[in-house]
Amino acid sequence: MRTHSTDDRFHIAFSTNLETSRLGVAADELTADMPDADQACHASEMLVRTVFDLLRDTRLEPIAERIAWGIVHSFHKVASDLDTQGDHAAAKVRDLVRIGDTGEIGTVELEDAQTLCRSLDEARDAVEVMRDNAAETFLAETGRPWSGPRGSHTSSKRTASIIDATAYLAARRQKKLDANCPTGPVVVFSGGQEWEDWQTLYDTLDAIRERIPNLLLATTAQPKGCDAIAAAWAARTGTKLVAFTLNRGLGNRAGFARNEQLVKLRPVEAIVCEGSGLQSHLARALKAAGVPSHLFRKQDQVRTTATPSQG
Repeated sequence: MRTHSTDDRFHIAFSTNLETSRLGVAADELTADMPDADQACHASEMLVRTVFDLLRDTRLEPIAERIAWGIVHSFHKVASDLDTQGDHAAAKVRDLVRIGDTGEIGTVELEDAQTLCRSLDEARDAVEVMRDNAAETFLAETGRPWSGPRGSHTSSKRTASIIDATAYLAARRQKKLDANCPTGPVVVFSGGQEWEDWQTLYDTLDAIRERIPNLLLATTAQPKGCDAIAAAWAARTGTKLVAFTLNRGLGNRAGFARNEQLVKLRPVEAIVCEGSGLQSHLARALKAAGVPSHLFRKQDQVRTTATPSQG
């Protein structure tokens, strides 16, 4: 079992500056406190852990992973729904600000819209942290990162600080140093979607981070396997991650164009795991550019179910 104290993620997510909360347009205002951070950390871990403990060494053990996956997914689905509701609420706030009605009715309407938006964001952050903790327990029990039905990473874009590559490149061109363009030495990461040896990748990333604490991780944004493991590591360590998805409009050249973008970032180091011909192409391009690279083959994987370091 993992043994660690409640980390800062829970203390941050479960603290609040809101006097009241409302999670729906027609919902009543709530004045109750947030759940206890320590209890939330323990409960979200034990929800998953208990399934494996209950079914281990029984005829139902083969389905334990499926049930545990569903538990993590339930957190993920609720967090996604709250995120969507929050986007709609934020749009409402922007509309009211644009209208600029300073009368009593307009002021009250704006305050209500702001309370709803902040409450939804608060609830989303709390559920996301519980989901991520449940997902870490899933990883510890199975040796595989949890990923959603549509390839959602173990951690959300907010928790893992995943930045879309298009926004990142645009910000760099404009030299706009904001949330879409974090600074720091770039480390490139790419690998196939069939990969189970997360421990070797974690160890390598940890070693690089010791030498380059302010690194920016740039991945090829695969929905599972190596890149999902990298996203889980980024969330655990608080590392910024830029996801370079394929530009489908380029057809068969999409993967090669993405590799070229990654090399143009002038990375200081790279990790490439055997996957398709695209990984081989990237490894050759990085070598030609003189980028120090760690190359891993499928046959060299170490199968392990040991608990990952929680740092």
